[in-house]
Amino acid sequence: MITASHNRKEDNGYKVYWETGAQITSPHDKEILKCIEECVEPWNGSWNDNLVDTSPLKKDPLQDICKRYMEDLKKICFYRELNSKTTLKFVHTSFHGVGHDYVQLAFQVFGFKPPIPVPEQKDPDPDFSTVKCPNPEEGESVLELSLRLAERENARIVLATDPDADRLAVAELQANGRWKVFTGNELAALFGWWMFDCWKKNKPRNADVKNVYMLATTVSSKILKAIALEEGFHFEETLPGFKWIGSRIKDLLENGKEVLFAFEESIGFLCGTSVLDKDGVSAAVVVAEMASYLETMSITLMEQLIKVYEKYGYHMSKTSYFLCYDPPTIKSIFERLRNFDSPKEYPKFCGTFAILHIRDVTTGYDSSQPNKKSVLPVSKNSQMITFTFQNGCVATLRTSGTEPKIKYYAEMCASPDQSDTALLEEELKKLIEALIENFLEPSKNGLIWRSV
Repeated sequence: MITASHNRKEDNGYKVYWETGAQITSPHDKEILKCIEECVEPWNGSWNDNLVDTSPLKKDPLQDICKRYMEDLKKICFYRELNSKTTLKFVHTSFHGVGHDYVQLAFQVFGFKPPIPVPEQKDPDPDFSTVKCPNPEEGESVLELSLRLAERENARIVLATDPDADRLAVAELQANGRWKVFTGNELAALFGWWMFDCWKKNKPRNADVKNVYMLATTVSSKILKAIALEEGFHFEETLPGFKWIGSRIKDLLENGKEVLFAFEESIGFLCGTSVLDKDGVSAAVVVAEMASYLETMSITLMEQLIKVYEKYGYHMSKTSYFLCYDPPTIKSIFERLRNFDSPKEYPKFCGTFAILHIRDVTTGYDSSQPNKKSVLPVSKNSQMITFTFQNGCVATLRTSGTEPKIKYYAEMCASPDQSDTALLEEELKKLIEALIENFLEPSKNGLIWRSV
């Protein structure tokens, strides 16, 4: 699948899927590259574009796949009757991409009235002419048209799928008249609560909670881990990237396990296991059902999020990035961390914050393991180091696989009895400042701060 997703066309790339429906992992990637390298010269007739009219290999399975996908969606719909009666209105933007038709159909499957589309962004447009950057993750600044439409239409919830419709942003109008754009980690807390709650209420009598799994990438919030510990199901982490989640889900399903939900913090969600990749279409309609259910009790998504945090512990996180167009600089930043005060020594402090454990997935080191080896597979061609601090904070620095970025992720994981959110937020803010100043050194390394 050739796609730039939410990135600029200069960053156009492709995703390769295996017959499982999940993106490929090793060894398939290496084997495919080997085949490409063995045959670099295009065949005669490669540019013959009328092949699409004559080739017996050509078939268009879209209608059939779409029908089966919509049929499968029914497995994660639990309140169809309630959906059909809801007074809530939803606005959906497909960000000039491909999501419109499918989100409309998904709402129909769930018994909803159709969501209100943003007319200027409804149809595919390769120039993304109404947004500076077609990435719903950027928040309110890129959701302008949908938020204004929602205000005019008296709709409390805005759903935004990115151009290739595999990711979902959600905004909700608050009582103070402001919009709350949820982060990927906050939405995951809601999805985790919801998917488990629905499983509990609809499970067969002999179903065992120990057979149930949820997954997240290692740079995402640990909120599912907290819910799993309390409720008795399993939580697992994978390397960043949905290909790792898809591959792990496939293994779990083959071993008779049930996977309810998986996510990555960059607003990529998977409810159920009908597809083994992140899916903004099903996520959008599940949010609509969750919101309609909560509305019957006069609870907003934001109020429910606070209830989840109060029950399982506040998880405050912040994710951002720096741009760096010089690969040697990126390498030297990470090499300095591996040889901090002396050769082969990682830092023991970050400013005043004491470090408890360090995991370096690039080299396969993990100080928290008895054998000092990382449980996650080694990923030599990307940089990624995670620091666990004595104050309960976890922070990761990593390079992006698709863009010239150094990303940082930091999360404060509090226990349910720590409810002073202002204090937790202040601690997280100070830690991030220390992380940037001591480990990334932006002015010395010429890093460009993220601009919104």
